[in-house]
Amino acid sequence: MPRAADAASGGSRAEPVLDPRRRRILFRATHRGTQETDKLIGGFVAPRIDVFSAAELDALEEIMELPDADLADWLMGRRPIPSEHDTPMMRAIDAAAAGLHRRSPGTEPAPRGDA
Repeated sequence: MPRAADAASGGSRAEPVLDPRRRRILFRATHRGTQETDKLIGGFVAPRIDVFSAAELDALEEIMELPDADLADWLMGRRPIPSEHDTPMMRAIDAAAAGLHRRSPGTEPAPRGDA
C-alpha cells in the first residue's frame, strides 16, 4: 500500500487509500495557513497518518484546533508548551519538530565567544 508521505510530498507513487477521516486530517495538517506550521505539523502527520490509532487521531485533531501562532511558538521552542497541552501526542510532534530544527540549515545558534 502506498504511504501517505509519498503522496503528501509529491512522490511518484499512487495516491494512498485512506479513509475520509485520515484524508481530512492529512489535508488539515499540511494546509495549516502558514508555511512554518505546514512543515511542523504536516511533516509529522504525513509519514504516520496511515498507522495512527483512533485515539491518536482524536489527540491529533485536538491539537490541530489550536491556533497556528501558538503551535509554531511551542514547536520552535520560542515558548514552552503549556501543561494543559503537554500530551503524549504534543510531545511526539515536538520531538519530531526538534529533529527538523537540527537538520535545517541556518537554524543552529551562533557559536558563543566565551568557549
